[in-house]
Amino acid sequence: MLVTNDREYWLKAMLTMANPVLESLAAGQLKQNIPREVKDRENYSCLEAFARLVSGMAPWIETGPAYGEEMKLREKYSNLIRVGIANATDPESPDYMNFSEGGQPIVDTAFLAHAIVRAPNELAEKLDPEVKSNLVKALKITRTRKPHFSNWLLFSAMIETALYILDEDWDPMRIDYALKQHEQWYLGDGMYGDGPEFHMDYYNSFVIQPMLIDILKNIGHLSSDWDGMQEKVEMRARRYAVIQERSISPEGTFPITGRSIAYRLGVFQHLAQMALQHKLAETLKPAQVRCALTAVMKKMLEMPGTYDDSGWLQIGLCGHQPELGESYISTGSLYLCATVFLPLGLSETNLFWKGEEQWTSKKAWSGCEIPIDQAYQGL
Repeated sequence: MLVTNDREYWLKAMLTMANPVLESLAAGQLKQNIPREVKDRENYSCLEAFARLVSGMAPWIETGPAYGEEMKLREKYSNLIRVGIANATDPESPDYMNFSEGGQPIVDTAFLAHAIVRAPNELAEKLDPEVKSNLVKALKITRTRKPHFSNWLLFSAMIETALYILDEDWDPMRIDYALKQHEQWYLGDGMYGDGPEFHMDYYNSFVIQPMLIDILKNIGHLSSDWDGMQEKVEMRARRYAVIQERSISPEGTFPITGRSIAYRLGVFQHLAQMALQHKLAETLKPAQVRCALTAVMKKMLEMPGTYDDSGWLQIGLCGHQPELGESYISTGSLYLCATVFLPLGLSETNLFWKGEEQWTSKKAWSGCEIPIDQAYQGL
């Protein structure tokens, strides 16, 4: 694929990342092919890889171009993902995934659910009835899993939201508990605690704020108290996106703080989603977000060792750094980095893809004028 602009660069990067996972799963060979860099996570790694990857790809397959070469690619990968869902949820498939053993399945079933919420036409309406039935069973099996008292509450809530999208019976209590508990965990200036305490990490972006936004976007109208949360949640999200954009250095690096740093570009899922949904603060131009994220993308994905010789992601932040993998990290976990590609769901004519703009820190450290930053009050 010839690359002539940032959108083409992003698309090539996403498909390069996706190919080993989706092609292996479509052939019923994901369990056979996925690397086992961490041996004791084999029961979880396949669902991690597939669900996290398609959560990032979903806006592109849902609202990508309807003409030209990119349309043909979108149709190809949409079909691959639907075949992947079929194989992942069919108990007779060699790639049937683990939705019920251990605690981890609730996490990655939620990322699969988030993909359905982000692409309801392609990943719900277009499923064959048997595949949809198997998918619903897989989602519901996770109700036997007990989430931790942390961001995990949102995993249960996201699964129920997907069941609502699929026109199945869904549990409003699991959603209500997650939403109201996170309201209790809000700490100020656009940041939530991950449970009762604040953690200086990126879970506000890996999970909390993207899921809060999308859950309320889809079910907020069903309850007056949920509906009343939306404005506050979006204002907080707007502030956190400002903080995220300002954290990107002139060189395309960012602070290496907290756990799960091997999720790489997943650090900026929230900023990417705010750009996708046209919810950036007035101080942020869409093009400056694109340019900042492209700089980070190039810094990380072009580092030797990011992929192994067969094209699978390897544990690390910038290259292969296995020491950065916590005990719960496997090859599959790493595919949360695909969530940075959410803006590919924007039209190629969108302002996000137009022109070159310096991001805030690049302006600041070049002696250029930038707006003063300040905390959001009263949120």
